[in-house]
Amino acid sequence: MEHVPSISQMAALLADPKRSAMLWALLDGAARPADELALQAGLSTASAGAHLARLAAGGMLKQETRGRKRFFRLAAPQIGVAVQALASASLISAEQVSRSQALPVPVPPVRRARLCCDHLGGELAAELYQRLLGDGWIEQQEQRVEVTSKGMAKFAERGIYIPALAQRERETVCACPDRHEHSPHLGGALGAGLLQLFIQMGWLRATEESNTLQVSSNGQREISRIASAA
Repeated sequence: MEHVPSISQMAALLADPKRSAMLWALLDGAARPADELALQAGLSTASAGAHLARLAAGGMLKQETRGRKRFFRLAAPQIGVAVQALASASLISAEQVSRSQALPVPVPPVRRARLCCDHLGGELAAELYQRLLGDGWIEQQEQRVEVTSKGMAKFAERGIYIPALAQRERETVCACPDRHEHSPHLGGALGAGLLQLFIQMGWLRATEESNTLQVSSNGQREISRIASAA
């Protein structure tokens, strides 16, 4: 029998949602300190360190020491490709399970969203952007967008930490123009973080159509509640 590469070790490492969350935070190829990755995964620094050590021992991460801090990055670009492929496969798998458990005459979820690079675009995103502005989570001055102190607290309640996002090698938040809508939507690291959150919650699913996202009825309801005064 031909030698078959073992995938069981990688699968075991990715089986823990906290470890997969930290790997997801490293997909852009940048090196991040252990304490930032701990915030992303909702762990203590000590607990995150144990998980990161297992990922490094398994060959999925490289560790660098800078002063008193330990930084981690993906060991190779192929690791990121594998993680993204598994994320896409999990969405398709969840969709198949949902279809198999559906009622004889299911009501299809409303499609009002699409991908814009690595963040959420479309009508749903444009509406969310306006609510975030209206309820004071973000402020816009000319072309500059900033997260307010209220917004930082509200996003943190949902597991998105603005100080951690600000340390990344990209813009923290921006207004992304949408040629299909009359108003912009949220871009930058914050926009990407929200998209990841919505997918992890099962509110959005990939479709066979390019750049199109399917919004579940529960997802549309929950996303519409964000920054809602009602």
